[in-house]
Amino acid sequence: MLYLWISFIGSMSREVNDEFLEKETMLAQEINYQLNNHLRMVEIIKQEIKDTAYLTGIDELSPDIEQALQKVPRHQFVSEELVEFAYFNEALPIGSGQTISQPFIVALMTALIQPQKEHKVLEIGTGSGYQAAILGKLVKEVYTIESIPELSLTAQRHFNECQYRNIFPLIGNGAAGWPEYAPYDGILVTAACEKVPQALVNQLSLNGRMVIPLGEKGQTQMLTLITKDQEGRIHEESLLPVAFVPFT
Repeated sequence: MLYLWISFIGSMSREVNDEFLEKETMLAQEINYQLNNHLRMVEIIKQEIKDTAYLTGIDELSPDIEQALQKVPRHQFVSEELVEFAYFNEALPIGSGQTISQPFIVALMTALIQPQKEHKVLEIGTGSGYQAAILGKLVKEVYTIESIPELSLTAQRHFNECQYRNIFPLIGNGAAGWPEYAPYDGILVTAACEKVPQALVNQLSLNGRMVIPLGEKGQTQMLTLITKDQEGRIHEESLLPVAFVPFT
């Protein structure tokens, strides 16, 4: 009887171990799948950067930006239903009529503000939090504003899960900027505006750079680079057509 009981326990133990090993194997396969897709996404971005260099003046990503793209797990910034598409070079819905931007556009906008370790950057339109997370790997401080509370709170959860300590979110009106911490070395606007909000121009530092999609409602939007020179003069350069959700 004792022998039968020990045999039964041994059988149960083997079944538990087999089930555990199967789950471990599946998890390892999923991690490898995500890693391969992640690296492929970065290579696609690098090629698209080269292909659009004649429009943007950016012919390659800096090693720091490339590394940030490799380190930030985009699949953690989308819903569970869309995880399998996280490393496609496409915008994806995140709810409330908003999207997580195409990775190429995230990389390009980041490169255009020429981020440095000591910089302070303002983002208008937190969305999923992915763009802020990329910036958080590159600059000293990121201040990010979102007008939709649900999106801001979800992004804050992502920041906490990924342990980003230099990203400071705010629920509020992006057009007003965040004057308390101005001036900013760089400003990124991730929603289309008909014109550049003056408050953002005022909060841009001397020699600062702003990237913003501009376009009248129903017309083509142009990704636009705004720079403020040492004397405070403003310069505007239209770069390439884009499609962003409208500024709210």
